[in-house]
Amino acid sequence: MKRLTIRARLTLIYGGLLLLAGVVLLGVTYVLVEQRMRQPLSTAVSKLQIAGMSVPPGKLIPPGDAEQVRILIREVQDEAKRNALESLLTQGGLALLVVSAIALGFGWLIAARALQPLHQITGTARRIAGAGVGGRGLHERIALRGPRDEVKELADTFDLMLERLDQAFDSQRRFVANASHELRTPLALNRSLLELAVTRPGAPAELRQLGETLLAVNERHERLIDGLLTLADSEQQVVDRSPLDLADVAGHVLDQAAAATDLPVRRELAPAATAGDPVLLERLTQNLVENAIRHNVPAGGQIWVSTGTVDGQAFLVVANTGPVVPGYEIETMFQPFRRLRQDRVAAPGSAGPAGVPGVAVDRTGAGRGFGLGLSIVRAVARAHGGAVRARPRDGGGLVVTVTLPPAEVVVPGQPAGPALTVAARR
Repeated sequence: MKRLTIRARLTLIYGGLLLLAGVVLLGVTYVLVEQRMRQPLSTAVSKLQIAGMSVPPGKLIPPGDAEQVRILIREVQDEAKRNALESLLTQGGLALLVVSAIALGFGWLIAARALQPLHQITGTARRIAGAGVGGRGLHERIALRGPRDEVKELADTFDLMLERLDQAFDSQRRFVANASHELRTPLALNRSLLELAVTRPGAPAELRQLGETLLAVNERHERLIDGLLTLADSEQQVVDRSPLDLADVAGHVLDQAAAATDLPVRRELAPAATAGDPVLLERLTQNLVENAIRHNVPAGGQIWVSTGTVDGQAFLVVANTGPVVPGYEIETMFQPFRRLRQDRVAAPGSAGPAGVPGVAVDRTGAGRGFGLGLSIVRAVARAHGGAVRARPRDGGGLVVTVTLPPAEVVVPGQPAGPALTVAARR
């Protein structure tokens, strides 16, 4: 059952209190009038005219006519009393109803005026919530004007909270961006020095092996920094959007990934028109495909990639074979730097340093992810007004669903339809 609005409830309270007060006042008036009309018969006899004859004060009425006079006086008195009380109830009730209706109208207007500051606060909060992820819209303020009352204090407190949140989001974005940019320079320098040492003529085999290991570690750190920067950038709402087809983006990414894996890929790339940043959407698709390749079974694995439209929404689906993923850990994979426990255990059948199955160890960690893949996917999708959802695949592996608004209808900050399916990040 839908509850009444505060405005309607205040109106009913105003009208109800006025109606209750009017009923009480009418009842008190009725009792007072009824008591006032009770007067002794002797007083009435001295003032009445009976059958057209006056009864002078102080003159005795013949004994034979006294009873008849009393009866006539009582009848006249009762009829006058009844008429007066009926008139009081009828006219007073009608007047009370008219006044109550007018009071309800004024109460409705007064309640609207009293709640206008709350509507302003609600409108500002709704615009900020609809501005999307990344703290966009926090620069807006209510700036309520008026007397220093409880509502003004609420609005000022809300503005203070928005200011602190805006500062916190700006500080976080600046820190991540500055740290990512500053760390890229020494990593690029390390890579150049290592490549020079490895390719130097006459370099010992031990030095080459050490250099290759350090290059792998350096490459892993570069990918981590690049992922952090992409995550910070993709959490901003995309404003400049270009029309594109997810089928073209997925086909391009799959062509590039074909040289890095021998896993069979089943493509079903139907047209999926949307609008957005081509670089970010390519990164979204690349993360999903790389995750599907990285977290697959050692032998007999497969990848499925499909695009299309459902209910007018563009979607991209990437699924893979792989280890069984518990359903309760799905949401964990979308959090930054969070990986499933399976990442710490080698896939069945893999061999370790001593040739022991199932104990393979990656000393550099280059083969593992950072736990940023799906975080970036979700951030990019939300920045485009889309949504992401993942589910375990029957038999092992993961299916993640991402949907994006169509090219002609882009609603910033609003999830768009069913989620696109993508492979999981560990």
